[in-house]
Amino acid sequence: MSVLKISDLSIALPKGADRDHAVSQCSYEIGAGEILCVVGESGSGKSMTANALMGLLPEGVRVDHGTAEFGGKDILRVSEAEQRALRGDRIAMIFQEPMTALNPLMRIGDQIAEVYEAHGRHRPAERREKALELIREVQLPDPEKIIRAYPFQLSGGQRQRAMIAMALALEPELLIADEPTTALDVTTQAQILKLILDLREKHGMAVMFITHDFGVVAEIADRVIVMRYGEIVERGTATEVLENPQHDYTRRLLDAIPTGMVPQSVEVAKAPALEIRHLKKTYNTGGGLFREARAVRAIDDVSLTISRGEVLGLVGESGSGKSTLGRAVVRLVTPDSGSVMVGGTDMAALNDRELRAARHKVQMVFQDPYASLNPRHRVMRALTDGPIAKGVPKAQARDRARELMETVGLGADAVDRFPHEFSGGQRQRIGIARALAMDPELIIADEAVSALDVSIQAQVLDLLRDLRQRFDLSILFITHDLRVAAQLCDRIAVMQRGKLVEIGPVSEVFLNPQHDYTRTLLDAVPGGGWGQAAE
Repeated sequence: MSVLKISDLSIALPKGADRDHAVSQCSYEIGAGEILCVVGESGSGKSMTANALMGLLPEGVRVDHGTAEFGGKDILRVSEAEQRALRGDRIAMIFQEPMTALNPLMRIGDQIAEVYEAHGRHRPAERREKALELIREVQLPDPEKIIRAYPFQLSGGQRQRAMIAMALALEPELLIADEPTTALDVTTQAQILKLILDLREKHGMAVMFITHDFGVVAEIADRVIVMRYGEIVERGTATEVLENPQHDYTRRLLDAIPTGMVPQSVEVAKAPALEIRHLKKTYNTGGGLFREARAVRAIDDVSLTISRGEVLGLVGESGSGKSTLGRAVVRLVTPDSGSVMVGGTDMAALNDRELRAARHKVQMVFQDPYASLNPRHRVMRALTDGPIAKGVPKAQARDRARELMETVGLGADAVDRFPHEFSGGQRQRIGIARALAMDPELIIADEAVSALDVSIQAQVLDLLRDLRQRFDLSILFITHDLRVAAQLCDRIAVMQRGKLVEIGPVSEVFLNPQHDYTRTLLDAVPGGGWGQAAE
């Protein structure tokens, strides 16, 4: 029996958009208790469909044609009052970034209770008890503390569980999950996927799971539809689509996924580009309602070396200390003790003046390039400010900027555009070009591809491989995605709670892990397929 039946749905975009329709003539059904994965890259229309069902389309975007039958009604044509009654009650949604979906000024328990209040369910005292039950059901730790906590006091995975608790409050018939695990590390992602499967089993609800990750599809889907430019290009059971894709686009998406094949180790030059010795950094957190005062050892006596021309992958869960280590190398964080030697200079020991003179040696590529680019400045300025400040003549810096834009595949003319005129993958290429403009000895790439679609991610990884060969670059590649690390890196270093627990060639760490924590990370990778060496 169908819970939702979408027929010939078209969603029109405003005039001047890159195409007329975000979604064009789409039809599909979701059965009771079924998990349907809607797969596609950014701009495919998959999230726009979900927003239309929830009555959350952006201004200027409208349903142009088609129906969405739910509970005997076309929910695309109901009144606003009926739409509000449906939301949270019979249809609920989990968003990709819970921090933006949760109210930062309200306690978690109050936000869950507010769902009951909005629909006139239960007395105030009962609402708190119901909220506690839900917090327990989604397996959040210490429910009596969590219910009084604010969103910023929870980890990313805990916030996502709180969002799921809110979505489940009124036991909906349909749960829409829009990229709910994209920003999570592999073990937390595995826990959230298992939680959704368990809740589906317990409540019998249908799930529309929106994702660009076919590894997630392999773990959770009953059926799959693949969208491209607003149209459905393939549909079938998860087994049919994953094992025998019919459309070229589906095959390209599957080919772009980092596989479980582990490359053989490659010898790299022995001259060190980076030497970290006994590095330590402790944060002292103040006491409060949710947390006791404590000292957190973000970097706990870490030592490692990166050779010239080597890519070292630094992996671990959120809170493992990997990003803090990267920031300490580039001196965005000042370590408490230890040394960070880059080209004979101890970056950890420099004063502010010396640091400004030496900072060009190490450059960083961030996870969100848009946030790290000034939206008011053209790309030319982003690429030339650093070199000019270093003393490079303006004309030479501008010529180098155009050359680098060609190098990263965007074309010299692109320097005259603003950041908002580029896609996410293109902005990441700009971030790489900006780092290269300083002629660094080492690049720190901090989750540089984690927010990108798989095909764009593959393109950026290819670019990094090419640049590594062309410029003999050394890269510290920080990631929570072990599949990506296996494709790009020569060696892998694994961090847990500030400590380096394992380090070695990719083939040894992935095929014969020595530490229990490394084995846990590998077991949590969606889609499986580990344990094969590439020929």
